Amino acid sequence: MPDQALLDDLRLAHVLADQADAITTARFKASDLRVTAKPDLTPVTDADTAVEDALRTMLSRTRPRDAVHGEERDDSGWGPRRWVIDPIDGTANFVRGVPVWATLIGLMVGDEVVAGVVSAPALSRRWWAYSGGGAFTGRTLLQGQPVRTSAVSSIEDASLSYSSINGWVESGRGQQFVDLMRDCWRTRAYGDFWSYMLVAEGAVDLAAEPELALHDMAALTVIVTEAGGRFTNLDGRDGPHGPGAIATNGVLHDEVVARLAIDAD
Repeated sequence: MPDQALLDDLRLAHVLADQADAITTARFKASDLRVTAKPDLTPVTDADTAVEDALRTMLSRTRPRDAVHGEERDDSGWGPRRWVIDPIDGTANFVRGVPVWATLIGLMVGDEVVAGVVSAPALSRRWWAYSGGGAFTGRTLLQGQPVRTSAVSSIEDASLSYSSINGWVESGRGQQFVDLMRDCWRTRAYGDFWSYMLVAEGAVDLAAEPELALHDMAALTVIVTEAGGRFTNLDGRDGPHGPGAIATNGVLHDEVVARLAIDAD
């Protein structure tokens, strides 16, 4: 039997995603979109902050005892249950009018992500999962179709998605990553959340990034794993805890971790 409380949390995550979609779609390609640079020089828009503020307000009413961790605001609350929010994953795309961006909403209990929703309204796509319940894609919770990772078993037959090369060079794993790319059947920089959702759908076999934060990964983790894949950091530790991330169909995972190791030839 499904965990009713967890299903209620997943339903709430969809409501939160609906609220986020209403804000982001109204501001996407807006002529008065306000863009500033954060201390790390990455962009942030008025849509990023508006989404996070709106979701925090909704959570304060519906889950007042839960903690919240987001990209744009300070952490709030305390306790074992924590909502993790990335208001717009792919802000650079959002700013330039590229439709590959999404709101990521994850729920963690302790160190485990137990539910997640990824909503990409400009692509008319949404993905979600909860622990033990499988992973799905569709427009609404009631119209979801199951997703499943691929069965590709060799790097030579695998499709790899990534975000950029520079981070790999800076991480000291640049040569390892380039060698992996060369040996894969196909490589494409779908980037950001989309790489990992394509892994969950079985359209891509592996995705990896060298530097990610908790808000970038939490929602993705449970969707990939519930679809039958694995999601670890670069050292092979399961979960969204960094450094970086590797997501695969599961079959390829140990080999990918070994090939990207800092001491790999």
